[in-house]
Amino acid sequence: MTFTSATSTAVPTRSVQLIDARGLRFGAAVTSLILATALLTHSTSAIAISFIFFAIGATRGPQFTPQGLFFKKFIKPRLTGETPTEDVRPPKFAQQVGLGFTVVALVAGLASWSALFTVAVSLCLAAALLNAVFNFCLGCEIYLLLARLRSR
Repeated sequence: MTFTSATSTAVPTRSVQLIDARGLRFGAAVTSLILATALLTHSTSAIAISFIFFAIGATRGPQFTPQGLFFKKFIKPRLTGETPTEDVRPPKFAQQVGLGFTVVALVAGLASWSALFTVAVSLCLAAALLNAVFNFCLGCEIYLLLARLRSR
């Protein structure tokens, strides 16, 4: 299998759908704000919003989440320069991982399991912040590691 570099990571080349990598970082920043609110207030409503956003990103792709659509309509037209692109599969996998954590957090919040809620939201928030602040997508890196292991 051939690999190509799209934002400095190796990804399989067959029928790759590319998306604007800047939108992913914007989406992670919005997600971080929602998750921080959930963590500080122990709000199951905020986690429910994150769950919905992750569910859309996990099934359709991160470019179809509300924050992805907002980026495309209002922010991207104002940006100049070359558009950095990325294969959609690793971020979509990262959305699936985020969805898993928000499911755990939502169940824990509804069941009043405060410690589990805090841990699940904190882990999800840490991953979102890594992407928003340092442009490091933990879920994407896990996807690439699994892809390399599968190709062996």
